[in-house]
Amino acid sequence: MDKKWVYKSVPDQEIVSALSNSINVNAVIATILVQRGIENFEDAKSFFRPTIDSLHDPFLMKDMDKAVDRINEAIFNEEKILVYGDYDVDGTTSVTMFYHFLKTLYPEVGYYIPDRYKEGYGVSRQGVEWAEKNEYTLIVSLDCGVKANKKIALAKSKGIDFIVCDHHNTPAILPDAIAVLDPKRPDCAYPFKELSGCGVGFKLMQAITHTNGIDETILYHYLDLLTISIASDIVPIVGENRTLCHFGLKILNESPRLGIKTLIDLSGRKSELTISAIVFGVGPRINAAGRIAHATDAVKLLLTENNEEANHIGEAINYRNTERRALDASITDEAIQMIESSDDLISAKTTVLYKENWHKGVIGIVASRCIEKYYRPTVILTESEGKATGSARSVHGFDIHEAITACSDLLDQFGGHMYAAGLSLAVENVAAFQKRFEEVVNNTITEELLTPQIKIDLPIQLDQITPSFVNVLKQMEPFGPQNMEPVFSIDEAFVKNRLTLLKEKHIKAIVSQKNNKAEFDIIGFNFADQYASLAQGKLFSLAFTIQENDFRGKKTLQLNVKDIIFVK
Repeated sequence: MDKKWVYKSVPDQEIVSALSNSINVNAVIATILVQRGIENFEDAKSFFRPTIDSLHDPFLMKDMDKAVDRINEAIFNEEKILVYGDYDVDGTTSVTMFYHFLKTLYPEVGYYIPDRYKEGYGVSRQGVEWAEKNEYTLIVSLDCGVKANKKIALAKSKGIDFIVCDHHNTPAILPDAIAVLDPKRPDCAYPFKELSGCGVGFKLMQAITHTNGIDETILYHYLDLLTISIASDIVPIVGENRTLCHFGLKILNESPRLGIKTLIDLSGRKSELTISAIVFGVGPRINAAGRIAHATDAVKLLLTENNEEANHIGEAINYRNTERRALDASITDEAIQMIESSDDLISAKTTVLYKENWHKGVIGIVASRCIEKYYRPTVILTESEGKATGSARSVHGFDIHEAITACSDLLDQFGGHMYAAGLSLAVENVAAFQKRFEEVVNNTITEELLTPQIKIDLPIQLDQITPSFVNVLKQMEPFGPQNMEPVFSIDEAFVKNRLTLLKEKHIKAIVSQKNNKAEFDIIGFNFADQYASLAQGKLFSLAFTIQENDFRGKKTLQLNVKDIIFVK
């Protein structure tokens, strides 16, 4: 699939030069920093040397005082408090963190995770009824609840109060809760709007320690869980999130809690844990608990301090992750075959597929896999409780929620945001939805949006890649949304030596550049289709990131291929 290379704009050279001089870095590094909004010494200091002291006052968040007062009241009156969270990584880490924190202060605390298949996302009727049956009078919801008006009204009718900790966009009318903590509330003055659900829970914990004279350093113990939530929920790694991840990664790499260490060991990872490693290694294993069975197992694993229990639960979760991957692969293969066997689907601007026996827990992943191959708005549907239920994923720049809204008369319910959504409809409406969705997207999407982009920070020369240069790049970590790993490009590159095809899928070679003596190993995952052209010695432009490859204790620099364009 052809990709469009999009170069970031070149910043003002006076600003670049001033920054370069003030922090003693070369012009390439200074340019990358200015492109990311770091323009002076103070900006650079807070970026490269984040401090816990820079975290915002939790009481800047709307309703924080009400939330703390109600929790303190519950503790004083010896009420039972239920910590309620969603079944994904953000929800399970939130519940683990907040439950463990409260339990250190007060014994009458429990937790509840809804069943993905029986209850669905967020606050459920079953959850409220379970709380009533077990005599809880206060529920603290994490990573959900801001749109649960009816369920929270039901709880209130049963004498159960709610404190909502959420980070999703808020509805016009908020639920009737004691407190609704959400930095995205239009009336909330909290300076950082991009916290994860776990992050909002952490701010509530901060506020509780401040109010009750508790040493705030006990909160640092939870930064490993918080970092996993931030990484897995794909929120921006800037501002408070970057500070929290900076310190959380240190804990994860030096002294992770037992359950997390078990998952890291089961993933087979030997090198340092990064945001990317969490997203692709730790997060999916925690998610697999709720996708294939029940997410309560993930919370049990993250809470346990018993080696035998950690190994038992960890191995079960790891097995479910293997099961999830097998389901993901087989359903993706089926989906691709369905597309390839239909001229209409091949030429369409969208993908909408339905099969009644596909596993509901992986269809969102399958939608993303289909986009990797066909790069167009995608909806994957399966049958659940007599309805067609599905997940939608979009391409960069296209609002899939808006497109689904235009089909709302065919749907029973739907929700989501610009790039991801969920929906359900009558099975007999699937064909009509497929037709309507294609019409809506075809009339609104542009060819440019249907072409995947590679965003490149700037072009460089191979001899500019030195150990000291890479050392500064490493200090820009943690990388993630809005602080992505820098992507560079070179022109007039050629294979100098050792072109190898790995597992019939990947390429490896030593690459050099015309009029440049430097040479580097490159690794190109899933670039086997470029092997023949590379073997012919053709000149090419290369887009890449720079990695440190650690093989048997020997560290070397390696270029990770993002794209190759051959000179015509």
